[in-house]
Amino acid sequence: MVSVASVNVTIKDVAKRAGVSPSTVSRVIADHPRISPETKEKVRAIMSELGYYPNAIARSLVNQTSNSIGLVRSRLTEENFANPFFPAVIQGISSVAHKHKLSLVLSTGKTFQQEDEECLSLLRQRRVDGVILLASHRDDQLIPRLTQDGFPFVLIGRYEGSEEINWVNNDNFEDAKTAVRYLLNKGHTQIACLDGDPRYVVSADRLLGYERAFLDHNLEVPSNLVEHSEFSVEGGYQATHRLLARQEPFSALFAVDDVVAIGAMRALQERGIKVGSEVAVVVFNDTILGACVQPALTSVHVPIYELGQIAVQMLTAQIYGSGVYHHHQMLPASLVVRDSA
Repeated sequence: MVSVASVNVTIKDVAKRAGVSPSTVSRVIADHPRISPETKEKVRAIMSELGYYPNAIARSLVNQTSNSIGLVRSRLTEENFANPFFPAVIQGISSVAHKHKLSLVLSTGKTFQQEDEECLSLLRQRRVDGVILLASHRDDQLIPRLTQDGFPFVLIGRYEGSEEINWVNNDNFEDAKTAVRYLLNKGHTQIACLDGDPRYVVSADRLLGYERAFLDHNLEVPSNLVEHSEFSVEGGYQATHRLLARQEPFSALFAVDDVVAIGAMRALQERGIKVGSEVAVVVFNDTILGACVQPALTSVHVPIYELGQIAVQMLTAQIYGSGVYHHHQMLPASLVVRDSA
């Protein structure tokens, strides 16, 4: 008979005893075809020995499914939802989800804690079979909880924790370095940086790429020209005014997002500063907005739509065994040169 204490056994305990990863245990629970019969037998024996009973979502992978997947986005305000990055990645997600006849459920919260609880509630109530995380923050508490409980998920982005997870991303560090190197090679050394919210991993990676470009050119990083911004037009506008108020000259500006750059351009133009000829501007993402403004923005083109598509392919492979997938996928980006730099 299983003791009452066994209710505290977690998927990590099973994984440790069996000498496999927690994700392998969750795939055994799901009877995933990629797991060998020997591994399945070993893990199931350990589960029986420890008295571990899979949680509701794990059982549903075998017995029944909701035919829905969740999308998790934190602090979803009107402004940042208007950022073209998110409609583009959701379009990519939808295109593959539709082929699998899956519904999408959007989960969000005003704080990271609210986001975590809402996401876990969706999974525990079996309203979704798995989730796609649209970002990762530096003190991420959700990913360890998802991993420990064996919930299927894919991250669009990079994770700084120790857990082995499934993710798809572009190399924000290298891609930012490429953008700033382009400006350095054109003779600019005083390059301002409008970075994003420092709590997000993507912001940290792009800032590190900006700094590395200077170091690779044996130049001192102009840290006095770095300012953080919300991922919005208003955020870029306000951040640029803070930069200008320092009265530190710069001949170029690197912005980590198209909408941030548009706000920056408005602030510069209000001061009578001509974008392109007086201050070169290079940005990130290359959404539809970048080619529509004047001057058109030189931008790192991120394959946003494809990020969404691949995330769903990876998630459905985990949940339903639909195809073979790589656990980590890094998509190439490219620099698109236009009139702003």
